[in-house]
Amino acid sequence: MGLLQLLVLAVLASERRVAGAAEVFANFSEGLIEFSVGKFRIFELNRPFPEEAILHHISNNVTFLIFQIHSQYQNTTVSFSPTLLPNASETGTDSGLVFILRPEQSTCTWYLETSDTEPVQNMAILLSYSERDPIPGGCNLEFDLDIDPNIYLEYNFFETTIKFAPANLGYARGADPPSCDAGTDQDSRWRLQYDVYQYFLPENDLTEDMVLMHLQRMVTVPQVKANALKVVTLTANDKTSVSFSSLPGQGVIYNVIVWDPFLNTSAAYVPVHTYACSFEAGEDSCASLGRVSSKVFFTLFALLGFFICFFGHRFWKTELFFIGFIIMGFFFYIPITRLTPIKYDVRLILTAVAGSVGGMFLVAAWWRCGILSICMLCVGLVLGFLISSVTFFTPLGNLKIFHDDGVFWVTFSCIAILIPVVFMSCLRILNILTCGVIGSYSVVLAVDSYLSTSLSYITLNVLKRALNKDFCRAFTNVPFQTNDFIILAVWGMLAVSGITLQIRRERGRPFFPPHPYKLWKQERERRVTNILDPSYHIPPLRERLYGRLTQIKELFQKEQPAGERTPLLL
Repeated sequence: MGLLQLLVLAVLASERRVAGAAEVFANFSEGLIEFSVGKFRIFELNRPFPEEAILHHISNNVTFLIFQIHSQYQNTTVSFSPTLLPNASETGTDSGLVFILRPEQSTCTWYLETSDTEPVQNMAILLSYSERDPIPGGCNLEFDLDIDPNIYLEYNFFETTIKFAPANLGYARGADPPSCDAGTDQDSRWRLQYDVYQYFLPENDLTEDMVLMHLQRMVTVPQVKANALKVVTLTANDKTSVSFSSLPGQGVIYNVIVWDPFLNTSAAYVPVHTYACSFEAGEDSCASLGRVSSKVFFTLFALLGFFICFFGHRFWKTELFFIGFIIMGFFFYIPITRLTPIKYDVRLILTAVAGSVGGMFLVAAWWRCGILSICMLCVGLVLGFLISSVTFFTPLGNLKIFHDDGVFWVTFSCIAILIPVVFMSCLRILNILTCGVIGSYSVVLAVDSYLSTSLSYITLNVLKRALNKDFCRAFTNVPFQTNDFIILAVWGMLAVSGITLQIRRERGRPFFPPHPYKLWKQERERRVTNILDPSYHIPPLRERLYGRLTQIKELFQKEQPAGERTPLLL
């Protein structure tokens, strides 16, 4: 009899397990998604089918929950209620809500939907915190939600800015929240600190699976500290806004960790990601960032630079044209961009024309005046500009003191001027170094127009700062990954090869060519005085030009009919 009872109990237990599993499956199929704390869920949302999410068996030591949902570029809405209200819902690609738990509450529900016509692939997670942990966005006064753990992101061509609401101290279930503005002592939220982190996705990878996978590394506090780069630490007295240099086409994830130094506890905001470009825009979308005009411009520029890298010192006038092109083009592009609404392609054409004029002017100045020191000053300043740009490309450029435009430009100019001053006693070495380094860097810029590389931001960050007055506050971190190491090696190899070849080839030769105008005058005087010189009998330039024009005119004259032209005499 006892054996029969045990058998019946086993059958009933198995039926309950099967029924429970069927209930979970049915709930999911009917629009109910069950979550577990700390477990990632990847699912798809469709426009006409909103989903209800639920969490069971919440522990008693949990005082608040943070739910977050992410997609690559399509918006998703998360809400406390089925009816969307501005102060009870959040819409975006990286959205989250804070649930303050009531005493004895063990279940939590919320709602998910999308307004996009296409299905949206999402990754979501629910995190739990105790009463000792600070509450991200607990002292929100700027955004719609009462407690807002989200990071708000805006970008343009120059900078990407993130904003977030200040946090509040944690508190127990059922207790009143600490006042946000009662005082500034150590017992208030003013003791909290905010660490801003930045994480770069793999370069040239715009796939959906990649961003959702890497977002999982930027959710919890230990993961953020282990994987991301801490950019800056803000106090409660600082403005909760941080700017970064925009990197179009490069995926970047940002997050903020709020830390309570008194209790040594911390909590993470909802991470946010961007590519600094649009997936839906037709022109300048993330899939087609490289313009044809940029590719043509920088390819021709790189061909000239490659020639200068190996033969610049020998072909002195060609090098002067290259240097004059750089100087005039740079200083022409800045005002035409800041003062006119001309489109980029037209600006690039005008810059090429202006640069060519500048190059010819420098060549003409050398031919007529022959002042070597002025020409070498221009050459040295171009090399100094690149060296100064490399200096501020390092973490040194992110120091707070250099966020002041005056300090930055004075320091930048001093470094640029220092280079020609140091090499003034060995001008040939300065010229060969400039040919090798600047000529090879032009190849790097050409590669960037086809395959994105962080090395182009060495000079692009300086150009951005000259074009935009707000860029001074931006942190200029860039990723340095496999492509960048390869291109850096190519740059170094070209520079070293060009410098070595020119030094060996110019050994024993004159340092610089003689003054062209003096040579021309001497040659002209020699021709005038020496009648035995065949060139003495060459007609003047005016007569030669007139003869050429006469020959051209004869080509267009009608051929006269043959035969007798004299009128018959009567």
